[in-house]
Amino acid sequence: MIDYETYCKIKQLHERDGLKATQIGAKLAIDARTIRKWIETNEFRQRHTPKRDSKLDPFKPDIVRMLEHHPYSAIQVYQKIGENGFDGGYTVVKDYVRKIRPPRTPAYLSMVFAPGVCAQVDWGSYGTVKVGETSRRLSFFVMVLCYSRLMYVEFTVSEKMEHFLGCHQRAFEFIGRVPKEIMVDNLKSAVLRRFVGQDPVFNPKYKDFAKYYGFKIKPCAPGKGNEKGRVENGVGYVKKNFLSGLDIPNFDAIHPAARNWQDNIANERIHATTKEKPILLFEKERTLLNPMPENPYDIARIKQVRASSQFRVVVDTNKYSVPAEYAGQRLTLKRYPDRLCIYHDEKLIARHTRIYDRHQDIENPDHPKELIAQRRKARDQKIFSRFLMLSNRAEGYYKNLSERRMNPTHHVRKIVALSETYDASAVARAMDDAFEYQAFSSEYIANILEQRSRFMPEPKALHLTRREDLLDLTLEQPDISIYEKEKK
Repeated sequence: MIDYETYCKIKQLHERDGLKATQIGAKLAIDARTIRKWIETNEFRQRHTPKRDSKLDPFKPDIVRMLEHHPYSAIQVYQKIGENGFDGGYTVVKDYVRKIRPPRTPAYLSMVFAPGVCAQVDWGSYGTVKVGETSRRLSFFVMVLCYSRLMYVEFTVSEKMEHFLGCHQRAFEFIGRVPKEIMVDNLKSAVLRRFVGQDPVFNPKYKDFAKYYGFKIKPCAPGKGNEKGRVENGVGYVKKNFLSGLDIPNFDAIHPAARNWQDNIANERIHATTKEKPILLFEKERTLLNPMPENPYDIARIKQVRASSQFRVVVDTNKYSVPAEYAGQRLTLKRYPDRLCIYHDEKLIARHTRIYDRHQDIENPDHPKELIAQRRKARDQKIFSRFLMLSNRAEGYYKNLSERRMNPTHHVRKIVALSETYDASAVARAMDDAFEYQAFSSEYIANILEQRSRFMPEPKALHLTRREDLLDLTLEQPDISIYEKEKK
């Protein structure tokens, strides 16, 4: 059996859109045979099922009277009517009590705030968003001034302390001043513990932040979310009016869109309760807010870390480099929402832009330079030791190289390389000869070795083993014209 609303949809899809019974059935998840039956029907007729008598019917007036006088539970009602002769089951009694019990609607006082006194803050979340090659939960921070309903919205992919305080700071900068009180829910960034009859234990970082900016923390009572209804409504308004149906290609794209929506829609609309624009009502409370301090509060979250052997510090699965000489050492990490600062004995040794992708390696090109220089120096020292072993005059040869050449190490490397191609004694002899010619360069050594490798052995006397071989000798006629030239 279908209801009247479904009957109207069937008729509309068939007569207006021209869909067949099978198509309508697939769209509404109803059997096609049922669809055909209602298409052929000219008007909707509700089929009435004859009502069966229930064992509970004679006791229903008594149950109503009991619930009007006392908030009996279903089991109590079942016991009382059982004493009066009811022999049915408990389930039917429980269902009837749930159906007729008067609703318990709690009463709340409407909270009124004077201008400039209080603001409310809270987090909201809305699915996930693309950040680099990964996806992260999309969160947003909302601050609402309780009197004017002026709203500040900021989107993040984390709700950690540095982001919580950073959002406060930028909200104050947007407003231009600081509220006297800020009402928060019992989130761990603000309230650590609550005990009955005692003051709440605030997060020390947030407490120090509040003291610096001069506002008082006002936590909501446990289970009393209605006390911060203004920001709760603000969170819902962001979801329904801004985020609903919004295509977000990546995290960076949401910031300009949110700022435009905040300035041109959220704070320019006619508010349903105040009947005024928040931006205009804010002008009445601007001067009643506290002034901003001269310098911003240091919101960084500080942690002691140890650099790895690859001179890296890990933050949220990402690796950030430090100078190579600090590999394996204990360092101080300061985490800001937008950057990371790494210290050694109060000296800033590295600073990186914080990224929210995952499993990335971020290296400053200057950080491995010291390690590369050390390795090059060790390699050069090893080559120089091999050079000194080539000849007794190698040390003197290097001294002359240093005096006459801009880069003596370059020539030393080449001479050592020649010792791997030519015999070491040949290189030593070439070095001795170069000393005689005062030729101090790897090119001279290479040239001497090349020339000597081309020398042919001196010819020896011809030995013939048979006389017949003399008959095969051919001698060219001597050229005597040279003597005639000399006479002239």
